[in-house]
Order: sequence, then structure tokens, then C-alpha cells
Amino acid sequence: MTRAEDPKLEPNKAQSGVSQYNETLDGLFGYHLKRATNVLQLDLKHALKPFDLRMLTYTALVLIVDNPGLRQSQLAEAMDVERPNMVVIIDTLESRELIIRDRVPTDRRAYALNATLAGRRLCEKATMAVKQHEERLLHQLSPEMRQTVIAALTLIRKVGGGVAP
Repeated sequence: MTRAEDPKLEPNKAQSGVSQYNETLDGLFGYHLKRATNVLQLDLKHALKPFDLRMLTYTALVLIVDNPGLRQSQLAEAMDVERPNMVVIIDTLESRELIIRDRVPTDRRAYALNATLAGRRLCEKATMAVKQHEERLLHQLSPEMRQTVIAALTLIRKVGGGVAP
């Protein structure tokens, strides 16, 4: 018996009149992934707000803190961000004095990125908030389940790496 045939499982109607349950969408992995991503991103946005960081600026800051001397081109590749967008991210972090850009002595066109003390401190505090955010949303998943999901998502990224968006 399908949900539609079971009177106890009568679909709820959203304000738009569309069923909250859709057999086609319910069977699609990407649909569930997108819905879960929406929840995670909204909560993460709130977790990073007190630090005046967005996901992209936080990600860049973490990568710079963890990889002193990282070049802008390496950061753009690691984040899968287009060069013009990376310039905006770097400018934002630099204007807040969270990072500094130093010319690479062997390549005058390249810049090495390093976190300032203020940048390292902010990164540490923001990372604590991000970990709390994840624990709040993922506390019902065992460590094994979390690792399985991460492994699955990593595999999807690897397989889809050559596919244009």
C-alpha cells in the first residue's frame, strides 16, 4: 500500500496546496541532500553572524590559517571559486586585518596569504561556533554515520568532478 492509498498517511497540504509528500521527489537523493543543505546553511549562517563571516570568508580564513603562505591561486582552487570572486573574499579578509598578502619573492605576480593574530583568534572562535552548530544539528547521527555520509559525499564530488555545472 502506498502512502496515497493509506488514509492514516494522508498527505498534508502546504499553503500553496502542494502535497508535502511527493513520491517522485522522496525517492531522489539530490532532493534530500538539497533540503538538508538548506537547513545546514541557514543554521551555519546564524552561527557565523556574530563573527561577521559568511561561509566563503570563513572557509578562506580557515584554509589560510591552516596553510600559512598559501597562494591566492591555490586558495581559489581549494575552494573551487572563480578568480574575481576570490579577489573579493581576500579583499574582505584583508580590510578587516584578518589576513595579510605578501608578494612571493620568486614570483612577483603571486601573493602569499597569512593570517594575522586577530585572524587566527577569530578563526578559532568561529570554528568553535561551527562545531557547536554541527553538533546541534547532527547530534542524532553516530560518529560512524557521520563518517559514512562524509565518505559518500566525498565520492560524489570525486565522481562528479569532471562534470560541468
